[in-house]
Amino acid sequence: MERLAGRIMLLWGFPRAAIAILAGAIGALALPPFGFFATLFISFTLLVWLLDGITSDPDSGWFGRFRSAFWIGWLFGFGYFVAGLWWLGNALLVEADEFAWALPLAVLGLPAYLAIFYGLSAAVARLFWSDGMGRLAALAFSFGIGEWLRGFVATGFPWNAIGYGAMPVPLMMQSAAMIGISGVTVLAVFVFSAPALLGTKKGMRVGLSLALLLFAAHVGYGAWRLNGADTALAQIPGEETTVRIVQPLIDQARKLDDAERTAIFEEHLSLSAQPPNEGGKRPDMIVWPETSVPFILTQNPDALARIADVLEDGQVLVTGAVRSEEAGPGMAPRFYNSIYVIDSQGQIVSASDKVHLVPFGEYVPYEDLLRNLGIPEAIAMPGGFSAAPSQTMLTLPSGQSFYPLICYEAIFADEIGEQIEGTSALLNVTNDGWFGATPGPYQHFQQARVRSVENGRFMIRGANTGISALIDPFGRTMIGLAFDQKGVIDATWRGGSVAHSDSFSRQNNFWFLVGAAFLIAAISRMGFNFGEN
Repeated sequence: MERLAGRIMLLWGFPRAAIAILAGAIGALALPPFGFFATLFISFTLLVWLLDGITSDPDSGWFGRFRSAFWIGWLFGFGYFVAGLWWLGNALLVEADEFAWALPLAVLGLPAYLAIFYGLSAAVARLFWSDGMGRLAALAFSFGIGEWLRGFVATGFPWNAIGYGAMPVPLMMQSAAMIGISGVTVLAVFVFSAPALLGTKKGMRVGLSLALLLFAAHVGYGAWRLNGADTALAQIPGEETTVRIVQPLIDQARKLDDAERTAIFEEHLSLSAQPPNEGGKRPDMIVWPETSVPFILTQNPDALARIADVLEDGQVLVTGAVRSEEAGPGMAPRFYNSIYVIDSQGQIVSASDKVHLVPFGEYVPYEDLLRNLGIPEAIAMPGGFSAAPSQTMLTLPSGQSFYPLICYEAIFADEIGEQIEGTSALLNVTNDGWFGATPGPYQHFQQARVRSVENGRFMIRGANTGISALIDPFGRTMIGLAFDQKGVIDATWRGGSVAHSDSFSRQNNFWFLVGAAFLIAAISRMGFNFGEN
């Protein structure tokens, strides 16, 4: 290992850049649908050795080392994000004649932007670099802060945070209930970087022992928590509810075809009206995915009447739909990506609008500036939605309430606030049909499962092309429909929460871990080597 580490450190030019990109790309194999979390040990070990190699230029000064470290971190991030997010380009191919020009922006441009956060993380870590375990702690706290910033800077895009690589199965998701995805990321970077100590020896005994202890605690806590999961679920008070989740499998090209609207609507109704399996309970609520209703419901009373015809007394339909709102005299109406609750009389009894819109998918950032710069192609991209000022809980006639997460709102862990207290479950409706048979829907599903663990609640998840499921508060799929499968699933559950830390506590725990890693890195930088051999 020492010989290999030495060779990596001494690389320069193109081979050095290629190894950095490759290291990041290998790490993406830890993400769904692969879930090979061990690949991150290779990725971060290589990253540490590449950053070690920056010391080979003693005349570079601190700014030179900062710049060199940024470059290595950026290349690492670029490889990671291209390999993990290439599937975003598939959305632009649905209407390729109009938007194929933007394919390089999605496949290469977005990764290039996201890689800046990893570049800055590596550069900051390099300022606190030292021999031994200290440099692993430096990387851990800097990547933790970098991923945290990625969650809200420029509206945020925290997709595929490093911590998800350490949570491929429910056994390894339970730590999120205590420290959240941000806290898991801090510890994961430290653990995944630990094999680098085998190549340099300094601090190896203490560093590897601590990494092993952290990994054992991560898995052991998961095993302990899952061992009591069924008991915890049985103790949730309240009445049972039966939900039917409809997965219609409507091709995205059909959804964009005006001539198909009525047929699509009737397909949803037909699936909703299917009788329950033998011995099964009649659903109390039926859930359709995001934007399932292919027209403005409030302008189509016949559609509401058809829904009333299908629903039995006491049943409700929860569906994604587009909502319109008059903006004022002489002004164009506003449109919202929404969820409606419709009762058996065909009345809309509750609604919630999406708060966190997808840039260039649901709205165009800096639209006026782009227009002034003469970039009409960007203005013509899909969009046209307005954002709600705040999250509104969905309330059913039964008194149950749900925390709505429309599409990728499910990836923003820190945006699920105090309103979740008292809700029966998380409700995530999405249309991942834009991305076809790619890793995208699987990655989205995993992140939704982690939100259930963090918040100690069931999640009802309806996705047009999959993956639809009822997820329990421990991230386990109670029942689901696989990707690219048409049908319905009925599941009975009891709304409420199991023991977990609240959002404020998870944030405090995250900053405690960042502070602890920073302290280790700073002490090491001042010359104290933990367990140097």
